[in-house]
Amino acid sequence: MNKLPLETRVRILNLLVEGSSLRSISRVCDVSINTVTKLLVDAGTVCAAFHDEKVRNVKAKRIQCDEIWSFCYSKAKNVPTAKRQDLAYGDVWTWTGLDADSKLIVSWMVGGRDSDYAMGLMDDLKSRLANRVQLTTDGHRAYLEAVEGAFGADIDYGMLVKLYGESPEAEKRYSPAQCIGARKTRIEGNPDPAHISTSYTERHNLTMRMQMRRFTRLTNAFSKKIENHCHSLALYFVWYNWVRLHKALRVTPAMAGGLTDKLMSMEDIVALIDDAEMKATIQKRGAILSVPQSN
Repeated sequence: MNKLPLETRVRILNLLVEGSSLRSISRVCDVSINTVTKLLVDAGTVCAAFHDEKVRNVKAKRIQCDEIWSFCYSKAKNVPTAKRQDLAYGDVWTWTGLDADSKLIVSWMVGGRDSDYAMGLMDDLKSRLANRVQLTTDGHRAYLEAVEGAFGADIDYGMLVKLYGESPEAEKRYSPAQCIGARKTRIEGNPDPAHISTSYTERHNLTMRMQMRRFTRLTNAFSKKIENHCHSLALYFVWYNWVRLHKALRVTPAMAGGLTDKLMSMEDIVALIDDAEMKATIQKRGAILSVPQSN
């Protein structure tokens, strides 16, 4: 099988996590948009598996959780009249659990904003932590049952509810109402009030919007397929955790979180793709050889 040169594949992956669109990447790198999409799918697949395997036994003190909105193919109100009902997903929420000290994304999930996905995030988060932590979420009620179900009493859980005033009429469409205060509430255990905050995870939401073209508002850059949306996120989270140097920490979040002492590169992600393809080829050949041959 013909493959793009390593340098080209690395360039494509770097552009994908730096906010470039698929079509702009195809123009800059002089390759087909289908080639860019296939590389995204391959990278997303191996990155999802890499995150699942490597982000385990995390020794954190404070975890902040939040959700960020986007949509796939069409917004929720337009789903009933969408031309491609098989692709029309509507609103898509990306749930994240972030270590406030190392800035490591410990857990992430894509889906709706209901209690089932909140439970899924908390169950996954619980399975990746090595110790009791202080957890902070916003006032979304779905978190209450989810945290109780996943952690029980083995957590120090506080909820931060922001209070908003009236929005000026001209700003209602594009700007949120002005935040006039916040209320901190102890839900479980003994959380430190000084650290009941979602500031780091909300700042990370901005990083996601800046680094992934699919999250840019008021454009046609939104995801057209939910699968590719998830692949883009998987690639981004491995890049953010393991490749990108955090400006304040001067190391990657994975290094700060004690998961590794080495800096990864995009070449390493390409190597993961090649290893996965090699294993798939070997398994396929083995399956063919194991089929009994008829006389």
